[in-house]
Amino acid sequence: MFGAHSKKEILFVDANPSIGAKVKISGGGKCNLTNKDVSAQNYLGDEIFIKQNLDSFNSLNTLDFFAKQGVYPVLKDNGQYFCNSSKEVLSAFALTNSHHKFLLGKKVLNVEFHKDSFITHLHEATIISKKLIIASGGVSYPKLNSSDIGYKTAVKFAHEVKTPNPALVGLTLQKEQFWMKELSGVSMHVKIKYEDFIYQGDMLFSHFGISGPVVLNTSLRWERGKIVIDFLPFLDFDTPIWSEKKQLTSLVAAPKRFIKAYLHSCGILDKPMRLYGDGEKEKIALLKNYSMPPAGTFGFNKAEITKGGVRVDEINPKTFESKIQKGLYFIGEVLDISGELGGYNLQWAFTSGANAAKNFKL
Repeated sequence: MFGAHSKKEILFVDANPSIGAKVKISGGGKCNLTNKDVSAQNYLGDEIFIKQNLDSFNSLNTLDFFAKQGVYPVLKDNGQYFCNSSKEVLSAFALTNSHHKFLLGKKVLNVEFHKDSFITHLHEATIISKKLIIASGGVSYPKLNSSDIGYKTAVKFAHEVKTPNPALVGLTLQKEQFWMKELSGVSMHVKIKYEDFIYQGDMLFSHFGISGPVVLNTSLRWERGKIVIDFLPFLDFDTPIWSEKKQLTSLVAAPKRFIKAYLHSCGILDKPMRLYGDGEKEKIALLKNYSMPPAGTFGFNKAEITKGGVRVDEINPKTFESKIQKGLYFIGEVLDISGELGGYNLQWAFTSGANAAKNFKL
């Protein structure tokens, strides 16, 4: 969505036939608006820029805004706030912006600047404005008419754009991990470490690779190289366990189908723990420290967000106005700031939008 104003009027332009298409599907249609605990550590990007803006508009401000519109999100697991339906969120936005104009179902093709005005070319329409706010998001979810027009416009006005990549997305497998494809549909609780970041939560195996909340969060940080998975975060392979008469499948809190597949991939039989030799014990112990380099991601079609974007050192941290082109603003996901799973990305959209609006003058 682009925001432009002409003759002291604000006009919202969106390629979709209705506002908030991505909000509508957020959180399975219940819209995970924000999180109880929001800090710069929940984001990938310039920590100072993020912190400064969260200090000015945080999750409490978001909840207060919606409360004034009669929308009261409910606190769920992991500090996430969900609404009863995304429809009430969209209704709140429609009501608070009812005095503005909307041009829906129109795709932005190009933006130019001529004689102190922005000329925004749409399909069968042209808009001339003194100021232009770009809130076009990333290129994930192409079925929702996402596009790279925000990045192209930024580059046209001499901004640097960090290469966009899929984020909050599943990870594909190398040949050595193809045994996991046999587990499609199986879910289990794991811990994943990538560099200095550790995430814990549910992993879901699929025909494409691995997914689920813990993998999606890992994908935010992952660029290349190995991740380390603890498939049994609640178990220690201490000495007593190796004297057990029970089999591994009976001892651990993990799907038997997974344990059997892993043992099979190692060429090990499922038998009483006390019968395993030293070499077998070493392979089994790797369940706590399984190192693997993902082949890649499921791609933009499956990604919830896009990481990368317009560099924030070229953006005024208080107004979100370009430091290069007067009257040009960038907010939301189009910036090189991306959040973890759990309401953080919508919170960033609200934070950047609200802070830009505080200093925006027609």
